[in-house]
Amino acid sequence: MEKKSKRNTNEGMKWAVLATVLIFGLVAVIVVVMNQQETPVVETAQTDITGQPTLGESDAPVTVVEFGDFKCPSCKAWGEMIYPQLVEDFVNTGEVEFAYINVFFHGNESILGALAAESVLEHSPEAYWDFHKALFAAQPVVDHDAAWITPEKVLEVASALPAIDQSQLQGDIEQVAQQEALETDEALVEEAGVSQTPTIVINGKTLEDPFDYDAIKALIEQELAGEE
Repeated sequence: MEKKSKRNTNEGMKWAVLATVLIFGLVAVIVVVMNQQETPVVETAQTDITGQPTLGESDAPVTVVEFGDFKCPSCKAWGEMIYPQLVEDFVNTGEVEFAYINVFFHGNESILGALAAESVLEHSPEAYWDFHKALFAAQPVVDHDAAWITPEKVLEVASALPAIDQSQLQGDIEQVAQQEALETDEALVEEAGVSQTPTIVINGKTLEDPFDYDAIKALIEQELAGEE
């Protein structure tokens, strides 16, 4: 009886060891497969950025488009957390051209912010990105839902940038002079199927998580390598 008990114990230990090895092997396979999976994206049409504000080389092999809203707190966060790294890693190297397209999910304030930005782009293009950054910086941290994008606030933000003609900007806002540009943006938003801001599109591929910089970097590198 004693010998039989030892044999059963030994066999049980062998099965336990085998099961452990199999489990670790299965985990390793899963990890490898997951690492080989492509960056989670949604295929969309290539976005036409003609006439849009851009940063970087126009002949860059990869185009990154942000669909954003000056009223959107997530867009402000993206601009502070992700955008600087993107510019440093890929825009400044000539590999990526970055473009911004206005979205109006927050109504009149979104429209006003976009209208002001379009005016600056048309009349003082060299000041556009400084104005873009300054307007997002003016967004309240605590109560961003409160009305804050007003003609007065827009002019206040612009006053810190000498290249911007205050009278021109005020007149454009009052006359809705860049209405056509806003309509173009609205059509592009609909065409791309944008449902949240920010939405990041890389060579016609929309990232599921715009705050996953590793995924953004991986997709850009795939595009640079010519991978499908």
